[in-house]
Amino acid sequence: MLLYQNYYICGTSETNIFFSVMKKYKRYLVTSALPYANGPIHIGHLAGVYIPSDIYTRYLRLKGEDVISICGSDEHGVPITLKARKEGISPKQVVDRYHEMNKKSFEDFGIAFDIFSRTSNKTHYETASEFFLKLYNKGEFIEKTSLQYYDPEAGCFLADRYITGECPHCHYQAAYGDQCEKCGSSLSPSDLLNPKSTISGSQPILKETFHWYLPLDKYETWLKKWILEEHTEWKPNVYGQCKSWLDQGLQPRAVSRDLDWGVPVPIEGAKGKVLYVWFDAPIGYISATKELTPDWEKYWKDPETRLIHFIGKDNIVFHCIIFPAMLKAEGSFILPDNVPANEFLNLENDKISTSRNWAVWLPEYLEDFPGKQDILRYTLCANAPETKDNDFTWKDFQARNNNELVAILGNFINRTLVLINNYYSGIVPARGKTEGYDNEVLAEIKALAVATGEAIENFKFREGLKEAMNLARLGNKYLADTEPWKLIKTNPERVKTIINISIQITANLSIILEPFLPFSMKKLREWINLSNFSWLDAGKTEILKPGHKISKGGLLFEKIDDETINMQIEKLLKTRKETEKAPLTVASLKETISYEEFSKMDIRTATVLEAEKVPKTSKLLKLKIDCGTDIRTIVSGIAEFYEPEKLIGKQILIIANLEPRTIRGIESKGMILMAEDSKGNLVMVTPESKTENGSIVK
Repeated sequence: MLLYQNYYICGTSETNIFFSVMKKYKRYLVTSALPYANGPIHIGHLAGVYIPSDIYTRYLRLKGEDVISICGSDEHGVPITLKARKEGISPKQVVDRYHEMNKKSFEDFGIAFDIFSRTSNKTHYETASEFFLKLYNKGEFIEKTSLQYYDPEAGCFLADRYITGECPHCHYQAAYGDQCEKCGSSLSPSDLLNPKSTISGSQPILKETFHWYLPLDKYETWLKKWILEEHTEWKPNVYGQCKSWLDQGLQPRAVSRDLDWGVPVPIEGAKGKVLYVWFDAPIGYISATKELTPDWEKYWKDPETRLIHFIGKDNIVFHCIIFPAMLKAEGSFILPDNVPANEFLNLENDKISTSRNWAVWLPEYLEDFPGKQDILRYTLCANAPETKDNDFTWKDFQARNNNELVAILGNFINRTLVLINNYYSGIVPARGKTEGYDNEVLAEIKALAVATGEAIENFKFREGLKEAMNLARLGNKYLADTEPWKLIKTNPERVKTIINISIQITANLSIILEPFLPFSMKKLREWINLSNFSWLDAGKTEILKPGHKISKGGLLFEKIDDETINMQIEKLLKTRKETEKAPLTVASLKETISYEEFSKMDIRTATVLEAEKVPKTSKLLKLKIDCGTDIRTIVSGIAEFYEPEKLIGKQILIIANLEPRTIRGIESKGMILMAEDSKGNLVMVTPESKTENGSIVK
C-alpha cells in the first residue's frame, strides 16, 4: 500500500489501481448560490460559483457518492421591485421571465443541478415562515424601533435602493442608499446628501418603524470558535473575511423590512412587513431540498451529511456567519463543512457591471458559440478567481482554445485514434513487453489521476484541470518520443505496446476530464466505445481491453479565428460607447425650476434653409434658420446623426432667446431642441404638422 499525499492507493499494475479518500460522510449536500432573478447569468457568475459547483458535484457522482445539488432563483428583494417599476410590470412577471431564462441557460451549459427551484413558490413560503416562527417562539429575536426614510407622497418606507442622493465621498449625484456605484463606498441612507425617493422624486422624511432582529452578537463567541479554530482549512480569502467581521464585533441584524414583495412576516401586527431577503434566500436551499425528496431531513439534519456551499465572495458573510447563526439558533440543522467561495472575475480589465451591460451573458454566448460550452467552461476554470480577482479576455479565450484544447488535448486524441485505425482497423492491440519508458508513463497515468482527484477534493479546480491536461501533454510527448510511425515496419510488436498505452491514456482522459468538459468527454467516450465507467477506473492502465473496437472519431475541438474574436471585442466596445453616451437616469434629474424660470425660454418653430459641416470637425453642423422674425445661424453638434442636405426644408423647434455663443469662429444664436434616447442617439423635436415659422411653443 502506497500513501500518495492524502490518498491510500492499493493494488499493482496487474490488478489495476484503486484509490479513494478515507470516507467520513455518508452523503453530500451541495448548494450553489441562488442567482438573483432580475437578469441573465454572466461569466462572472459561472466562474465564481456554478462551474466549480458543477465540477465538484460531477466528481462526487463519478465516485458513486450519494450527492444532491441544490439551486434555484432568489426572487425577492428591492432590485426586483425596482426593475418591475422601471418596466411597468409586476415583480412576479420579472422573476418568471428570468427564472425560466436562467434555468434553460444552466441546462444548455451542462450545469447539472438536481433541482432548480424558486423562492416565490408555496413550499418556500411555508418553509421560510416555519423557520421564522420557530426562532420567534424560542425568543431568539429582539424587536427594535428605529427611524427610517419614508416617502410621504408614495406612502411607504423606502428600502436603501429606493433612495438616491449625493455621495459624501466622491459627490456622485446618483449614489444609492446602500452603495455609491461610482467610487464603491458602502453607505447608509443617512450618509447621502440631498436624499430623494426614486419612487416619487420627493425628499423623504425620517419616520419610526419596528422590525425583528437576529442578535448575531449572541453567537459571536461560538462563531469564533467554530470558524477560527475548527475550520482553519477554509480558503484564505474566506477565512480572512470571516475573521475580519468577527474581529470588528457582530451587531443585531434586521430579519424583516417594510415591503410588499416577499414572504410576509407570519405573525399578527406585521402587515406590510416581509422577511428580509438575506434571511429568506438561504432557507431556499432547504425548501428546494424538500421539493426534491421526501428524505430531505437526512440531508439537512444527519451529521453524516457533508454540507458544502458554493458562492461568490460577496456572499461569504451571509453563508459563513449569518446563515450558520440562523441554523444554530433553530437547533436541528447541520452546519456547512466548507464554503469554497471564489473572488470576482473581471472582463477585459474592467469590473463586470450589469447596470453598464459590461458582461458576457450566457444566453448570448450560447447563441454566438453553439456547441462550444466546454471551451468557456475550460477557460473560466483555467483562469478561475480562486484566491484573488482574475480577468477574462477574449484573446485569452481564443489562445486557450487554440493552444491548449486544440493543440494539446485534441491533437493527442486525434493522433491516437488515427494511428489505431490506420494500423489496427480500430481494434485495441494487445500490449507487448514494456520498457523502462513505458513503465514510467504507466506510473504517471496513475499519479496524474490521483493528483486530479485530490485537487478537486480540496476545491483547487484550476490545479485539478492542469493535472488532467498534463495527462494529455504526457500522451503527446510519449508519441513524439517513441515515433510509432517510424517503427511500424521494423518493430510492429513495439508499436502495439505504444498504441495500447496511448489508448489507455485516452480512456483516462475521458474520465478525469469529465467533470470539467462533460460535452467533449461524452463525445470522446462514444468514439472509444466506453460506456461503463466511474472515477474508480481513473488511473487504471487496462481500461480498454485488447480486441476492443474504436471508431474513427474526428476533431474534438476546432480553432477559433481572429475575426470571430474581434467581433466579440467590438460588441463590448460598442456597449462601452453606448453606456458612456447614456442619458442621466431618473435619479439624476436636474433640480426643479419654477414656472417663472421656464417661461423665460422663448421656444419657436423654425425652418432650416441651409446646412453644411463645420470644417475640421466631426460633430458640428452650421445651419441657416428662418425663425419668422429673422434669419439666423445656429451651430449644432448633430453631424453624427444627420446629413446636411437632408435637413434643408425641415421644420424644427429652437430656443430663440439663448445668449449668442461663438463656436469655431461662428456666432451661434439659439439652440435646436433634440431628444436623446437610451443609446445616446439624437432625434429632432418637430411640430406634428407644418406651421408658420416663429410660432411660439407654450
